[in-house]
Amino acid sequence: MNGARPRSWLPPRRWLSSIEALLSQGFGGRLNPMHYLGALTIYFFWIALVSGIYLFIFYRTNMEGAWASVEALTHNQWWAGGIMRSLHRYASDAAVITLLLHIGRELLRGRHRGPRWFSWVTGVPLIWIVLVFGITGYWMVWDELAQYVAVSSARLMDWLPIFTDPMSRNFVSEESVSPRLFTLIAFIHLVGLPIVVVLAIWFHLLRVRLPRINPPRPLMIGSLLALVVLSLVLPAHSHPPANLDAVPQLLAIDWFYLAIFPLMSVTSEGVVWLLGTALTGLLLVMPWLPPARRAEVARVHLPDCTGCGFCAEDCPYGAIDMVPRSDGRNFELEAKVNADLCVACGICTGSCPSSSLFRARRPLTSGIELPDFGMETLRGMLVDDPVSGRSPILVVGCDHGVALEMLGPEQHGIRLPCVGMLPPSTIDFALRKLEYSGVLISGCDDCHHRLGDCWTEQRIARQRQPDLRRRVPRERIHVRWLKRGQEPMLENTLREFASRLPQDQQEGES
Repeated sequence: MNGARPRSWLPPRRWLSSIEALLSQGFGGRLNPMHYLGALTIYFFWIALVSGIYLFIFYRTNMEGAWASVEALTHNQWWAGGIMRSLHRYASDAAVITLLLHIGRELLRGRHRGPRWFSWVTGVPLIWIVLVFGITGYWMVWDELAQYVAVSSARLMDWLPIFTDPMSRNFVSEESVSPRLFTLIAFIHLVGLPIVVVLAIWFHLLRVRLPRINPPRPLMIGSLLALVVLSLVLPAHSHPPANLDAVPQLLAIDWFYLAIFPLMSVTSEGVVWLLGTALTGLLLVMPWLPPARRAEVARVHLPDCTGCGFCAEDCPYGAIDMVPRSDGRNFELEAKVNADLCVACGICTGSCPSSSLFRARRPLTSGIELPDFGMETLRGMLVDDPVSGRSPILVVGCDHGVALEMLGPEQHGIRLPCVGMLPPSTIDFALRKLEYSGVLISGCDDCHHRLGDCWTEQRIARQRQPDLRRRVPRERIHVRWLKRGQEPMLENTLREFASRLPQDQQEGES
C-alpha cells in the first residue's frame, strides 16, 4: 500500500506542470527554460545592455542627429550595427516575456507566500522600472513612434499634479523641444536606469541564499543564437523621422513596453493611472491573499544537537543561525530557528547527523526536525506500514513532484515535504535493515525549495555532509527528478531500475 499523503492541486498548477513536463522532455530537466526564468531575465538584460553600449557609441544626442545616426547605424553597417540594434530590441522584449512568466510561475506555485513575501514585494517595483527602461529607449530613436511615445508620456505625467508647467508643452512644435532632451534621455536610459535595475535586482535577491543568477551555459548559448536568428529574419527598423507638426497615422507598437499608450488613447490618463495603481496594490498584497495556514516551523532538540552547523549551511532560506550553547553541554554552538523565515521544508532534518533510523531511542528524535513530521513519523512510514510483496522498491517522492498513487504492490512510496529532508542513513537503513531491493528517489524536477535536489545528489555522491556510507551499493540507488504529470515516465523508470537490480535482490519479488 502506498504511504503517500493526500494533496490537492489547483487546475492552473496542473496545467503549468504539464507544460513544464513537455519542455523537460524536449530540453531535459536541467535545461528546462521554465526553471531559469529569473536568471534568463537577468541574462537578457545583460545582452540588451552590451548591445546598447555599442549602439550608443554611434548615437548623436540631439534632435537633428538622433534619427539620422540610428538609420546610419542600421543600414550603413548592417552586419554590426543593424544586428546589434535588432538584438537590443529582441533581448529587451525577451526580458519582459521571461519576467512575466517568472511572476506567473511563482504565483501559481505558491512561492510568493510566507518568508518569500520579501522577494515578491521587492520584485513588484522591478516591473515598472523595466517598463520605464523600455519606454525611454523608444524616445531615443526620435521617429514617429518615439514622437507618439514622448507626447503620450508627457500627457500621462501631466495628469499628476506635481509639475508647475505641463510637460506636453515641450512637444508642441519642433522649436519647443529642448536641445538637452536627448542628452538627458540617453543618460537616464544608459546610466541611471541600469544602475537602478541592478540595485533593484540585488534587493530582490537579498534574502535568497545561493540564488541562480546565471542560466546554464547551453541555455545561454541557445537563447543568444535564437535572438540573433530572429534579428536576421525580422530586423528592427525605424519609422519615418518625428515631425511634431503632424500626427503619426500608422505605427507598429511594441506591445511588451508600449501597451499603456493605446490603452490611454481609448480610455484616459486617469484610467491608466488607476489601473496601474490597482494592479500594483494587488500584486503587493498577494502574499497575504487569502490568508494561508503556515505549517509549524522546525524545532531544535538540544539533546541531539551537536552544533555541527550542517543545518544552517543547508537551509535554503537562511532560517537557521548558530548561537552560543545554552544547555551547558560540551559543545560550543547550537542551532536556532528563525520562525519568520522557516517554511517547514525539512531540509535541515536531512542535514542533521543525528537523523538516523539506526538509533534505538524511542521516540526517535533528531537534532532538528518538523513537529508534525519528525524522524519517528518517517520511521513509521517505512517500518509500520504494510507492504504487499517481498523486497519491494522504496520510492521516495515529495509534496510537489510526481504522484505516487499509481505505484503497484511491488513498490512502496513515501512522500516528504522535500526530498532534501531524507537523511542519507535512511537509504542505508532501508536497504540493509528493511531489505528493500532498491531505493528510487523521485522528487520534483526543479526543487520547490530550490536546493533540496542539489543537496540530495551531493549527499549520495559523498560530496556533502552528512554523506552516504561507502558500504551502501550505489547500483541499488537511482535518482530521477520528475514533475507532476510525468507518472508514465516514473513507471518506465521503475521498470528499468528493477531490471538493473542485482539478481539476488529480485528473486524475492518473483
